[in-house]
Amino acid sequence: MSDAYDRQLVSEDTTTFERFCGGIVGVSFLLFVFGLTTLFQVASLDTRILGLELVQFFGLGLTVVGVTVLAVGAASRTDTVDTMPGDTSGIGVAVGFGLIGVVIGGLTASQTFGLGLVGWLLAAAVLGGAMAAVALFTREDVGSTVLPGGVAIAIGIVLLFEVIGPEWSWAPGDFSATFNALVVVAVLVSFSSLLLTWTGAKAYAGFGSRGRQNGAYLLIGLNAITMIAILLLLVVFVFSKGWPALTRGLQIGPGLNLDIPFLMNVSQGIYVDVPGVLPAIMGTVWIIIGASLFAIPLGVGAAIFLTEYAEQGKFTRVVEITTNGLWSTPSVVFGLFGYAFLVPRFGNNQSLLIAMLVLGFMLLPLVVITSREALKSVPSDYRDASAALGVSQWQTIRSVVLPAALPGVITGVILGIGRIAGETAPLILVLGGTPFPSTVPRVIEGFEFTAAPPFISNDVLLQSTSALPYQIYASITAGVGTQDAQAFGWGTALVLLLVVLSFYLVGIIARKYFSRKLRSD
Repeated sequence: MSDAYDRQLVSEDTTTFERFCGGIVGVSFLLFVFGLTTLFQVASLDTRILGLELVQFFGLGLTVVGVTVLAVGAASRTDTVDTMPGDTSGIGVAVGFGLIGVVIGGLTASQTFGLGLVGWLLAAAVLGGAMAAVALFTREDVGSTVLPGGVAIAIGIVLLFEVIGPEWSWAPGDFSATFNALVVVAVLVSFSSLLLTWTGAKAYAGFGSRGRQNGAYLLIGLNAITMIAILLLLVVFVFSKGWPALTRGLQIGPGLNLDIPFLMNVSQGIYVDVPGVLPAIMGTVWIIIGASLFAIPLGVGAAIFLTEYAEQGKFTRVVEITTNGLWSTPSVVFGLFGYAFLVPRFGNNQSLLIAMLVLGFMLLPLVVITSREALKSVPSDYRDASAALGVSQWQTIRSVVLPAALPGVITGVILGIGRIAGETAPLILVLGGTPFPSTVPRVIEGFEFTAAPPFISNDVLLQSTSALPYQIYASITAGVGTQDAQAFGWGTALVLLLVVLSFYLVGIIARKYFSRKLRSD
C-alpha cells in the first residue's frame, strides 16, 4: 500500500466513543469467527456457554451488539459525539440493504406465513424498498446503523428464543435440499456480524469519507482472512477426519525405523491387518509425473513459439481462444475423449499410460497460458540488449528470456498439477481395474529393451492400476474397500492432500531457487 494512505490529517488520542466502536468491531469479529468455526463442527450448537446453548449465546451476542450499534447511531445523530456523517449512506449501500430486505421479506412471507406468489413478492418489494429508502434518504449515521443493527437484533431474537434451534431444519418446497440448523445458524451469525463489524469500523472513524474508507478496508481484510481461514479449516477438517486411519498401527522403532501400515501396506492383501494405500499412492505419483513429462515440454515449447516467433495476429488469437476453451472444459469430457479415442488405440485396455495422457491433455492448456503470460512479462529491453550484442534469437530466448520467465512458468505448472492430482472423473473412465489392488505399479522395473521396433517396452504402463482420487470415490460413495469404508476414505483423502502439498512444496522451492538465481545474475 502506498505510504500516502498512512498519513492522518488529525492525530488525537483515542476517545471513549472510538474505544466503544472498537469494542463493537472486536466483539463482532469474534462472533464472525465463531460462526465460521461452527460451520466446521468445531463446536455443536447445543454446547453450553454461561448457561446458554451456543445458538442462544449467538443470539444474545447479536442482540446486544445490535442494540449497541443503534445507540452509536443515536449518539451521532443527536450530536452527542463529534462525527462527520454524509447526507446519505450512498447508492451502493442502499442497493445492498435493498437486496437484503428482498431476501428477508420474501423468505419470511413464504416460509413463515405461507403466503403465495403474490404475497411474498409484495412483502419482498415492500421490505426491500423500505430498507433501501432508509439507506438512501437518511443521514449516513442513521442509515449505516439502523439497518445493520436492526438486522442483527432480528436474527439475534430468532436465535435467542430458538425459533431456529439445534434441531431445526428447513426443506423448501420444490427444492430437494434440506438445510439444517448448523449451516443456517453459521451463515446468519457470520453475515450479521459482518454487517456489525462494517458499521463499527465506519463509526470508529466518525463516518464520512474516512468512515467509508475504514469500512471498505475492513470488509476487504475480512474477505481475505475468511478465504485463508476457510482453507486452513478445510485442511484441519481433513486432518482430523483422516489422522486416526493414517496412524492406525503406527510404530516408531529405534533410529529412523518408522512403520506406517496405512502408507506402506497394499489395499486388500489377505494377510494385511491394516489395509493401506501404497498402490494408489504410487499410481497417483506416476500419473502426475507422466502427465507433467508430456505436457510441460509441449506447453512451454508452444508458448515460446507463439510469443517469440509467431506473428501476433489472427492465428495467435485463435490459439489463445482455443487454449482458454480447453482449460475451461470439464474434466469428464477429457475422460470421455480418452475412453473413446485412446483406449481403442492401446489394445482396448484402460491403463496407466492413457491416464497419463488424458491428464496431460488437461494440464497442457494451463501450461501454455501461464508460460505465455510469463514470457510476455519479460521486458523487451532484455531482448533488445541481447540482440545489440549480436546474439541470435534462439540464444536470447534460451539464455535471457526463458530464465527470466521460469518462476512464472513454474507457478503455472504447480497450479496445474494441483488440479490434475485430484481429478476423479477421467480416471474412472480410463484407468480401470480394481480401485484396491494388491500390487504396486513398478514402472521403472517394467522397462525392457527389445531387438525389434520400438526397441523399448513397458507392460506396466499398459496395465490398469489405482489412484488416490479413484480410491476415495470407491470408499466414500460406494462404501467398499474395508469394513470401515468412511474412515479408510478419509485417511486416503488426507494422503492425497499430503501428496498434492508435497508437489506444491517442490514447485515452490524450485520457483524460489530460480528467482534468487535470476536476481543474483
